[in-house]
Amino acid sequence: MISESNNVTADCIEANAPIAGLLTAVTERAHLGSSSQWHLITPEYPPQTGGVSDYTKSVAAGLAAAGDVVHVWCPAGAHDTGPTGVFDHNELGGATPADLRRLGRQLDRFPAPRRILVQWVPHGYGYRSMNLAFCLWLWSRSRRYGDKIEIMVHEPFLSFGEGNWRQDAAALVHRLMTVILLQAAERVWVSIPEWERRWRRYSLGSRAPFQWLPIPSNIPVVDDAGSVQDLRRRYTSDGGLLIGHFGTYGIPVASILEPVLLNNLAEDLADPSILLIGIGADRFRTELVRKAPGLAAKVHAADHLSAEAISIHIAACDLMIQPYPSGVSSRRTSLMAGLSHGKPIVTSSGDATEPLWAASGAVALAPAEDPDALSRLVKHLCADAGKRLDIGRAARQLYQDRFDISHTIASLRAAGPPKPECAF
Repeated sequence: MISESNNVTADCIEANAPIAGLLTAVTERAHLGSSSQWHLITPEYPPQTGGVSDYTKSVAAGLAAAGDVVHVWCPAGAHDTGPTGVFDHNELGGATPADLRRLGRQLDRFPAPRRILVQWVPHGYGYRSMNLAFCLWLWSRSRRYGDKIEIMVHEPFLSFGEGNWRQDAAALVHRLMTVILLQAAERVWVSIPEWERRWRRYSLGSRAPFQWLPIPSNIPVVDDAGSVQDLRRRYTSDGGLLIGHFGTYGIPVASILEPVLLNNLAEDLADPSILLIGIGADRFRTELVRKAPGLAAKVHAADHLSAEAISIHIAACDLMIQPYPSGVSSRRTSLMAGLSHGKPIVTSSGDATEPLWAASGAVALAPAEDPDALSRLVKHLCADAGKRLDIGRAARQLYQDRFDISHTIASLRAAGPPKPECAF
């Protein structure tokens, strides 16, 4: 028998045929044991690229695989052929007031109370990252319509004093947006514990609980030993070591990585080769070789790869260098990729670094502001195969124990669906 919370009136069905078809699919899903229905609001979704896009797709697929029904509300143009139980809608548009009114009408066709999980990055919803209307709309969904709003904080807000007056003005608006979101939220999920500390001061009486929900890797581990060996033959000679970096080579990370390679490792590159993986790798390699032409034969770039190809390239590496200016944290998906592949990783510690990284032994840490210390760690691990093996094993174990997508899904589902108030 279909539960009352999954019923929808004939009037609703006739009012919107596409939604009616989806509701029929939802009802069929209920017969298969679906226990909850989710509405994920995201500023990006495949084929759009980005960390939030990849994360939302993984979460939607994981919830659906667990038996839930998932509706993803995303911008115009976004569309993904997802697994059974995942339905994407382009109703978010540009998150303008008109778009939000249209989205609200579509949400109203689903059983109340609706469980809405918002992927939050301030710059994701247009209006130069100052979309107060979107935050007020979420507040109204909570207060007027009884929807249960949950916020997943990927980025909290801009900092003061790091740019011109326009950035400071945006930072002020971001804090006002935070206040509104906390008044709307039933629960707040954070990608790293530091975001709880920054947001909690703006609670103003809100009792929404905070919970850490680490970001898993968005690169699936591919088991293809033959392709891995082919890559090693291409990039190394006589079984030499292959040192990798995976990222997008933005200025903050590149400014740390470049001196490590140029000033500290270049003189010792008789044996190791360097493999730069990810979008921007070609550009970074070109600049590196321009400054040190002698590295041309030892530095390789693999740009614009599929997720499967990225996995094989990471698997081919003996060691990864993953520095971050604020230190490693659990929101760094580029590090999570190496961790999930069981790779020894040299990375940096800083203000955002959680205690678990030093306690686990899953990475080798050096201060973010000390490229020389990073280089010494790399040289030490290049010479110590046993230590690399130990760190790699600890890395894989930590990922499986704390960061695998299964933990994300279990945490979200354990929080429980909202209790039905009415059915349509």
